[in-house]
Amino acid sequence: MKARARKKVWRLALTLDHQEPDRVPISDFFWSGFLERCREQWGSDFDPYRFFDLDYVVVTPNMDPRIQPFEILHETEDEIVVRTGFGAVIRRSGKLPMPYFEDFSVQEPAGMADFELGDPADPRRFFEGGDDQLNGVGDTLTRDLPPWDDRVNAYVEDLAVFGSVCEPYEYLWRIIGSHNALLWMVSEPGLFESFVQRVGAFLLAFAEAQIQAGAGRLAGMYIWGDVAYRNGMFFSPRQWRALFKPYVKALIDLCHAHDLLVIYHGCGNARPIFDDLVELGLDGYNPVEAKADLDVVELKKNYQGKLAFAGNIDVRVLERGDPDEIREHVLYKLQAAQGGGYIVQSDHSVSSGVSPDSYRLLVETVREYGDYPLRVTKGS
Repeated sequence: MKARARKKVWRLALTLDHQEPDRVPISDFFWSGFLERCREQWGSDFDPYRFFDLDYVVVTPNMDPRIQPFEILHETEDEIVVRTGFGAVIRRSGKLPMPYFEDFSVQEPAGMADFELGDPADPRRFFEGGDDQLNGVGDTLTRDLPPWDDRVNAYVEDLAVFGSVCEPYEYLWRIIGSHNALLWMVSEPGLFESFVQRVGAFLLAFAEAQIQAGAGRLAGMYIWGDVAYRNGMFFSPRQWRALFKPYVKALIDLCHAHDLLVIYHGCGNARPIFDDLVELGLDGYNPVEAKADLDVVELKKNYQGKLAFAGNIDVRVLERGDPDEIREHVLYKLQAAQGGGYIVQSDHSVSSGVSPDSYRLLVETVREYGDYPLRVTKGS
């Protein structure tokens, strides 16, 4: 790891430890439509992480239960339907922002016990390229990705590189569907809990294998765990604590045992479990959705020194593209960086509706005002 990357790891580590480094870190996730607009403006070799000199990147291995190429079930000029290694049937239509899940591998509760999870430490997950659902099915369909090992190497000298793992709910709904997951959690508690246990063991072993494959190149780990929507949790905090919290703890403990920083990505408003995440020793929480009425400046009043945050830049502000509004919005959010504990990032990802110049203004504003000691105050 070169000095450039080491400095970014240092910056993130201090920030997540609620200290003030040299400047406020910044990074993000990007939709392909945004990247296409940037390539039209700045050239075909555009890479947002290098162009904007961002601080970290998340690189996800092949996490599919079964390692296999996508099976093409239907394809036209504007539409494609595939079956993935999760057994899910997914339709990707035109320029629609999200894929549509048409079918799932498990249709009946008993099928949870029979569903086959492959080898979590299979070297192909890390050292061979190909298709996989988490990397390949999003706002576009991407096939034949390079090996995770190569993708890590592409960034490790310039950025802090985070690996990636799901917690059990984020993983299992892709096998049985979100409707069945919420229903069977209540109607078939024994079968569901057994499935959670199998999935949790798989993911913990996958995370450990990923850390070994990283061979010292990883600075941290992202844990993906959407357990909430705009108005609250998908299920009660009590159920989360009983079913999923032990596996989140195991993942955090594993990563910390290997000196990795840990950021949990949970969409929606999961504030009822923030204190639990503090208890588990989580370093940072992302994306802190403004669309779910979360405000990082207000959250810092309760979580300063306890839980760091990455996100909360309202992508709707960026999409509107008003320079004065963007600048004012970023300056307000930078108040959360007083005393460390805040990484500037969108409140989910930079959408196709964001212009390249709007995102560049966000970065320029952070660069202008984000050096410590900060020159932002309440009312900025």
